[in-house]
Amino acid sequence: MDGARPLLELTGATVRFGADAALDDVSFRMFPGEVHSLMGENGAGKSTLIKAVTGALALDEGTLTLDGDEVRFPTPHDAQRAGISTVYQEIELLPNLSVAENILLGREPRAHGVVSQRRMRDQARGILADLGLDIDPASILGTHSVAVQQLVAIARAISTDVRVLVLDEPTSSLDLDEVGELFRIIRELKARGVAILFVSHFLDQVYEICDRVTVLRDGRLVGEYLTRELLRIDLVHKMLGHDVSDYKARQREPVTQPDAPVFLSARGVTARGIGAADLDLGEAEIVGIAGLLGSGRTELARALTGAAHLDAGIIRIEGRAAHLDSPRRAISLGVVYSSENRRAEGILAELSVLENITLALQAHRGIFRRIRPARQRELAQSWVEALGIRPPDLDRPAGTLSGGNQQKVLLARLLALAPRVLVLDEPTRGIDVGAKVDIQNLVGELADNGLSVMFISAELEEVLRVGDRVAILRDGRIVETLRSGDMTVDSLLALVAQPDEQEG
Repeated sequence: MDGARPLLELTGATVRFGADAALDDVSFRMFPGEVHSLMGENGAGKSTLIKAVTGALALDEGTLTLDGDEVRFPTPHDAQRAGISTVYQEIELLPNLSVAENILLGREPRAHGVVSQRRMRDQARGILADLGLDIDPASILGTHSVAVQQLVAIARAISTDVRVLVLDEPTSSLDLDEVGELFRIIRELKARGVAILFVSHFLDQVYEICDRVTVLRDGRLVGEYLTRELLRIDLVHKMLGHDVSDYKARQREPVTQPDAPVFLSARGVTARGIGAADLDLGEAEIVGIAGLLGSGRTELARALTGAAHLDAGIIRIEGRAAHLDSPRRAISLGVVYSSENRRAEGILAELSVLENITLALQAHRGIFRRIRPARQRELAQSWVEALGIRPPDLDRPAGTLSGGNQQKVLLARLLALAPRVLVLDEPTRGIDVGAKVDIQNLVGELADNGLSVMFISAELEEVLRVGDRVAILRDGRIVETLRSGDMTVDSLLALVAQPDEQEG
């Protein structure tokens, strides 16, 4: 790119929140026809930079130029009109509208002044086909999984006359086939001269698709590098500021005794997306759940925690039949659930860290058993210290924390309920290597202290690392449960991807 003029360039960008600088004199550039990665730990300033480029945040200092002209975008809509489209990790669509309405929102085709539903569906179907997606454009978006909603958000972004495409953790909910389809689209857009910002914590994907990488740390620029010239170990070192060996997953003795007491047992559990699933979860045991996208991972978690209606089957807790017809009932029996959708079903961004941590406990106690303010603060402070939540500011809006720290706040909220079973759906999705190891270590410590954990992750390596046993899901059924120590990532992948006709 030597000698070429950047399509988009930030110079001396500074964004402050009170006395803290989320970005401090950062310069950043993107060239036409280039895939550029933005790397850094959670809290490094990546999201702030994206928001500054896309009109969601104003710069306190510095300039933004687009194709050589200085620009200011008062709103994200102004940035979109200039050709800058963004797909955030947390989906910014309307779940109550159809897929077609979401893709063409604000650009609906009209006939005689009235929105043409037929033309809108036809246009949306064509846009989805370009992504290799077979999704009914008339279907309601909220009826689809988070992964499908993510693909619809990407379809919306590329359906405009895009010049700069920002993808913030676009693959965090996608399976291998969907990632391949997305990369195909990225390469096509790159060939047309679109500048693409690809933000991901998956280093393999960064090195596969990105030409250049910019590293941020603590809101400051570390440097800009050609991906092909930067070793992966050096990239991680630049992100962390110290040796990667400082972050190590702790070792725990796996629970492998065949006579270990079973705390939660499910037999013939049938629900939407789940067919006659059997699962045992022992005391102080971590069971990983492995399966491809659409295999029923989230549906199983919701069925076992009262978040989804059970059509058939029985769940026993400590040998007694348990009617888990609601999350409240599940909580009363010691079973809690952390959703993969951190934004819609997790963090309340406008509420403080203190309020987020104590929210579920207060709701469980009811309005007539109020937790005294002093006790709330004492309780929240104890969890902030125990989980290492940063910054340790109880009054800070939880939505301003990094993704890893938001996940810790969610865990604190659940642990404040003193549960016996913790069901975690993608608890490390979209968080950096340091925060990911923190969460993994925390899960191990909880199991060491007697908690039973069901751990769902799309990353098979993580499932094997965390789980004592791994339950393999295909088409809504648990087809096998094996000790994690008896498998490799490759053998586990072969099992989760095995077609039904090969089952014997």
